[in-house]
Amino acid sequence: MTDNTPTPQESAPLNRAVDGPFDDSEANPVRPYIDLGGIKILPREGLNLRLEVEEQSKRIVAVGLDYADSSLQVQPFAAPRSGGLWDETRVQLRDQVKAQGGRVEEREGSLGKELLAEVPAAANEGSGLRLARFIGIDGPRWFLRGVIGGAAASDPDAAAKVEDLFRSIVVVRGGSPMPPRDLIPLKMPATPGSA
Repeated sequence: MTDNTPTPQESAPLNRAVDGPFDDSEANPVRPYIDLGGIKILPREGLNLRLEVEEQSKRIVAVGLDYADSSLQVQPFAAPRSGGLWDETRVQLRDQVKAQGGRVEEREGSLGKELLAEVPAAANEGSGLRLARFIGIDGPRWFLRGVIGGAAASDPDAAAKVEDLFRSIVVVRGGSPMPPRDLIPLKMPATPGSA
């Protein structure tokens, strides 16, 4: 008797191993990455990096990248060996956006399936809806999620720059066992000049 249960498919561009985002084993070791633990970022002109810290636990829960009049928030997650998380995550995100009173549509982007959402703006951003793009890539035993806001949510030139930034990220999954969907630990970058 065969098990006909469909396994989750990995959702990633066919050229992911060549064009990124990269697994640590695929990254160019001589490039000057900023090491944030679970991910490494390639510095570039005009890029500002912010670490988003959870108030109570004081742990870093996301990395915010400001670039090309846009914002890109990234989070690396552990994924099962057997398949990816992006298909399932898109369904959850779509439900969350709708529950918050936003609108969302799935579309095919340069990184594969993505969600284009109009989400209620935060209180300090005024009223109304703001545009956000949710992108995700499944890699070997990891999943990298990104949320794009600002110019790159609607302007093709800014979008190309931010997508290139997303593709340059290296995910460092590590060898320790982790439950799927757990955030791969992030850390403060080492200060230049320190050991």
